[in-house]
Amino acid sequence: MATLITVIIIIVVLIVIIGIYLWATYNSLITLKNRVDEAWSDITVQLKRRADLIPNLIETVKGYAAHESGVFEAVTAARAATVNATTPAQASVAENQMQGALKSIFAVSEAYPQLQASQQFLELQAQLTDTEDKIQASRRFYNGGVRDFNTKIQVFPNNVFAKRLGFTKRDFFEVDDPTAIAEPPRVQF
Repeated sequence: MATLITVIIIIVVLIVIIGIYLWATYNSLITLKNRVDEAWSDITVQLKRRADLIPNLIETVKGYAAHESGVFEAVTAARAATVNATTPAQASVAENQMQGALKSIFAVSEAYPQLQASQQFLELQAQLTDTEDKIQASRRFYNGGVRDFNTKIQVFPNNVFAKRLGFTKRDFFEVDDPTAIAEPPRVQF
């Protein structure tokens, strides 16, 4: 009789330990998932901020270089792709397009000394540079959160039940050409 009670106590203790482990792990996975979602939200805010600066930048440059319509169309298309991106993969493609388009518009601006001296252009350039810095910081924070989340769901014993609880690996926010975003676009005077 005493051995039956001991076996029951051991089984109950094991069930409680497993339950506490599952509870703690589930809560930590939810916390990491929410951090990744928050970080993605930060990226989209900064991408939206940059997209909002683009029309003003185009109008400012158009005033000096109206015949550069191909550049303006490329920037407008890149802006639309950025605004419409909903996943890290889509945002990565849009980011490559945007960086190329911004480099083109700043290359055009170098041919117009009056534009480079324009206070409005200089202010837009400063805001754009600040936004690019914020995008890079947000991207690093997001990718760090994704790394932590993915590690947590892939390590043993979490990998045994994480997928069953609906936790799946998240994508990093990567770009195809890291040199394209190594530095914010700048005009050299």
